Amino acid sequence: MLPRGASSMPPPPNPAAYFPPPRVTLPSGLEILRTYSGAVIFLEILFGTIVWILVASTHVPLPLLQGWVMFVAVTAWFLSIVFLCVFLFGYANRIAVNWNQTDFLFHGATFVFYFGAFVLQAATTSLHHFPRKFNSTTQEKILADHEYNISIAASV
Repeated sequence: MLPRGASSMPPPPNPAAYFPPPRVTLPSGLEILRTYSGAVIFLEILFGTIVWILVASTHVPLPLLQGWVMFVAVTAWFLSIVFLCVFLFGYANRIAVNWNQTDFLFHGATFVFYFGAFVLQAATTSLHHFPRKFNSTTQEKILADHEYNISIAASV
């Protein structure tokens, strides 16, 4: 028999015992630059800057396609800098997030967006030889030779 006021059900378990805080295995401070993740973030910033400059320096024959390329380059560049600053300034230790999974998802999403931007930029570059007709007497290429070379570099 149970004492008066006692319940037959056990108390609920403590959720902290079942869900420990995630471990941050990526280092904070300048040590992040010595890891593969830090190197990839640095390369994303570097190549994002280069793509941004190259696409912005050409004539834009197809604004819809190259607008998406610029959006991806600028957005990924900005988010890479923010992500790197989180580790450089030690905010990763203060924010309770699984940083290993977040790092993996960030680089995976960035890869998918950059690959899509590559396909669109390569499609724009492949239209180099098609003429743009203003009237029956004048013809001009969609991309001039100099812009074609810049567009190839942006695609790569």
